[in-house]
Amino acid sequence: MYAIFKNGGKQYKVQEGNIVLLDKMSLEPKSKITFEEVLILVDGENSKIGTPFVSGAKIEAEVINEGRAKKVVTFKKRRRKDSKVKRGFRRDFTRVRILKIVG
Repeated sequence: MYAIFKNGGKQYKVQEGNIVLLDKMSLEPKSKITFEEVLILVDGENSKIGTPFVSGAKIEAEVINEGRAKKVVTFKKRRRKDSKVKRGFRRDFTRVRILKIVG
């Protein structure tokens, strides 16, 4: 069984027991969170597709920790113009473990 849900403008495909990195949500470790914006729910050959969300479906998860990802460096250079820009970015994330998919 797997589900696709929406969080923070992104979509994630998850199964029970998966660990997912989501955008930072400022929650305490060991706290429970429920996602109710389930787009697709697939159980073997049975599948439910929402319009836009599957009614009655939810995903229960537990927060593991919060942190920052590795730095992503962007570099732009325009040839023969003596123009270059170097930027770095670190994404803040919340790591969650999917406990149960309820359909």
